[in-house]
Amino acid sequence: MNLYIFNQTRRGAVFGVGTYIHELVAALKDCGINVCVINLISEKPQIGTEQIDGVAYWHFPLAISDRRTINDQEQWNLYYRNVVYLLRLHIKDKRNLIFHLNFFESGKLAEELKNAFDCRLVAVSHFFDWGFTIYDNPERLSRILKQMHPDALEKRLQTMFEVERSYYSTVDHVICMTRYMKDLLCENYGIDIAKISVIPNGLRDMSDRLIDNMALRKKWNISVEEKIILFAGRIDEIKGVFFIIRAFREVLNKYPNCRLIMAGSGNYDICFQEAKDICTKITFTGLLDKKELNEIYQIADIGVVPSLFEPFGYVAVEMMMHELPVVATTTSGLNEVVNNACGLKIPLTILSESVEIDVMLLSEKIIYLLQHPIEARLMGQNGRKRYLDNYTSEIFRINMVKTYNSLFQE
Repeated sequence: MNLYIFNQTRRGAVFGVGTYIHELVAALKDCGINVCVINLISEKPQIGTEQIDGVAYWHFPLAISDRRTINDQEQWNLYYRNVVYLLRLHIKDKRNLIFHLNFFESGKLAEELKNAFDCRLVAVSHFFDWGFTIYDNPERLSRILKQMHPDALEKRLQTMFEVERSYYSTVDHVICMTRYMKDLLCENYGIDIAKISVIPNGLRDMSDRLIDNMALRKKWNISVEEKIILFAGRIDEIKGVFFIIRAFREVLNKYPNCRLIMAGSGNYDICFQEAKDICTKITFTGLLDKKELNEIYQIADIGVVPSLFEPFGYVAVEMMMHELPVVATTTSGLNEVVNNACGLKIPLTILSESVEIDVMLLSEKIIYLLQHPIEARLMGQNGRKRYLDNYTSEIFRINMVKTYNSLFQE
């Protein structure tokens, strides 16, 4: 089998999609599949290839467009056409050929690949574009799609929805991370259920059961007595950052010896004003490498995932891997990842034009775990078991290989 996985240098490649591709390549190592990663919009100065741990990486930077003679869509069409032309020249073994796509804007690329190769196209539905704007509000999406006289925002969402629908209709198979995503693709996008598989993402086990937590706390200047509440992810409204800060203020009223660590990069300015009176009790770490983030997981007491839209939720899986009890919203796919045995859940408040979280309820769930350490520890242990049963790299590999093989069965 010859598998070509498409990546892009963009925000999503740094966060969820990038993590997915990294974990997928690692999971498929030494399983008999010829894997190549194709980096589109590469930051490399020129087209080139390299080998890393037995995997080929091809880099295709963007061409410099002539704005006087070409519009953006024509530029992308030419870019994809040229990429496929070069692939035709350099792909020698075309047996059992699979192109694995990860970005819904790649509809034209999918068309070019189908025209140029005898291949199978697989698309992973990582997210829906409208989710970044209206969050977990499918009812509002339905109203917007029916608008006969849309405003500028509604028009953009209608356009991007059609781009997504065309893309998923073009490919041979779609992989969803959760049933939530599968149901939306079937019911809202009209995609045939027979061409959709649900395969949860997998993560390699990074938990160190022998680590000295006291030494780690000293390294990070955290006292033994201080309770650590951890948020990990983009500093972005969609991740519920306002709500966790407001809830933490309420937690401090009962448990002043707490610290909120917000690990991730993003727009800190949106948090500073909200957190002005409690800023000395909040630590913003910036973007951490994996080793550093795993250390923070090890010393944390409670993990909080207050997302307004989360098709899967890598962070929740990482928290469960490290035996953290989790407080999470019931949004989208996150609701499937975190069950009641390993965490406490907060329903979203879905309004006509917005999605919100009950701050008092969020704070009460955090306080409950602080007040009941034995129960919190049991939830953490249950979360670890849930990770081992559902989200390991080995389980991920088995499911992906099975799906790839099924594409060539009559």
